[in-house]
Parts: sequence; C-alpha cells; structure tokens
Amino acid sequence: MGCISYVNGRYLPHRRALVHVEDRGYQFADGVYEVFAVANGHPVDEAEHLQRLERSLGALQIAWPMAPAALQLVMREVISRNRIDRFGILYLQVTRGVAARNHAFPRAARSSLVITARRLPPPEPAAARLGVRVITLPDQRWKRCDIKSIGLAANVLGKQAALDAGASEAWMVDDAGLITEGTTSNAWIVTKGGELITRQPDAAILSGITRHAVLALAREHAVRFVERPFSVGEAKAAAEAFLTSTTALVKPVVAIDGTPVGSGGVGPFTERLLDLYLQHLNQAGS
Repeated sequence: MGCISYVNGRYLPHRRALVHVEDRGYQFADGVYEVFAVANGHPVDEAEHLQRLERSLGALQIAWPMAPAALQLVMREVISRNRIDRFGILYLQVTRGVAARNHAFPRAARSSLVITARRLPPPEPAAARLGVRVITLPDQRWKRCDIKSIGLAANVLGKQAALDAGASEAWMVDDAGLITEGTTSNAWIVTKGGELITRQPDAAILSGITRHAVLALAREHAVRFVERPFSVGEAKAAAEAFLTSTTALVKPVVAIDGTPVGSGGVGPFTERLLDLYLQHLNQAGS
C-alpha cells in the first residue's frame, strides 16, 4: 500500500491528494497545523496537541472542520492506512476553506482539513545523542508566534540559512538580544550551576508539546528549572544546550555560531533528559 492522505472527507493516494487553487491556506497562509509523533500506532501527547489546535483555531477564528472526537477517528484511520505500527509522524492542517480571493473573511466557507502521515525509523538512543550546531539570526517573524500558523516564510529562510552555514538549526534573537526559539524547535540551556532554562510561553514562541513533556519530566524528577528569556551570550557561556521538537525529540546543541557549548559534546544533563523523554515516548505510544 502506498501513502494515503485524507483531504476533506476522502482518503486518497498521496499523488492524488489535492486542494482547490482558491483554498485560503494556499493564497493567504490562512490556516493552522499540528505535527504529532506516532509511536506504536498511537499519536503521542494527543490531548495536548488537540488543545493547542483548539487554541490556534480560536485565535484565527477558524471553525473546527469536524468534532474533535471524529477528528481523532480520522487520524487513527490515516495512521492505520499508512501502517505506522512502530514510529512516524502525522501532519494535520486546517484552513479557513475555499473562497474567492479577498482578504476579509468569506461570508460562507467550510474549513478545509488535510491529514498526512509517514513512517520514520524508530528513535535510536545513539543517533539521538548526536549533537548539532546552531546559528543565531534576527527574529523577523510576526508577533503572534504562539499561534501554530502555516505562515512560515521567516522560519523557512532561517532554516535554509542554518543549512547554508553548515548548521542544523537557527535560534532566533529578538530586538533585546534574547533568544526566542528555533525555526522548528524550542531552545534550552543548562547553566554551570545546574539550572535548566527555557523561555516562558508568550507571544514570541510556540510552546512546543515536547517542551511541555520535558518540563513535566523535569518537575517529576526534581530537576531545577526556570522559564525565562536568555541572551546569546548566556547561551554560549552555558554548560549545556539543547533543543526540543516533535521530530528532533531532545537534541544536544554542541556549538552556537561556531562557539563550542560547554565541553563541545553531549552533557550529562541533556543525556538524562533525553533518556527520560525516550521512556515517555515509548510509554505514551503503548
């Protein structure tokens, strides 16, 4: 069986999964999305993702394409049809729908729903521990980054700049010189005093689901943490740094703008949190 996608009520082979040319997601980036990790055939942290989806839809005044319970059934059907029995990701996108091109909300439009999924190799602890390099860039995104909008042009440019520089990710920096987040991840540091730091949820960042899970694990295991902004200089002087996302999991950062972080390798603090998160991932999908 090839890849199967869901588009507005139909399960289709991926090559035939099409949306209308006047879909507002295509013309205005007028939509939101979620990316779920799938472990052992089940969406990981599903309730948290759906809560964030509800918040994003409400912020943009887009109607649910169907009841949440029905949406969960469709998600599981897409997972099943794509035979994701071990590990993978599920992508879900909701737009305001199809209407004649006009900036104002259409008088009548039905929300469009697209869901895709694909298998990925299960996370291997050794591979997960491989450190990555990041660069820093001015944050040029809009001022509501807490909404998981499909308008990601600035993120795309930042990610490409990182790859062109031989790095894996770009951490964006606000006008005050403080790191907001990565183009596709949340940013973390560990101070030399052993304190875990990540920026507090505000309009400058998307509060990641993996971020929530790591904070919950830190709390459960009595790891000291604080949610506050940190500067580029503080990050470069940190004992450890890492990033989190659905696809990257907990990824050690070994250099920022070419400056080694700590020893330039994977630190014990990050390694412990990665181990805890991998356990969470396996348990959540069981």
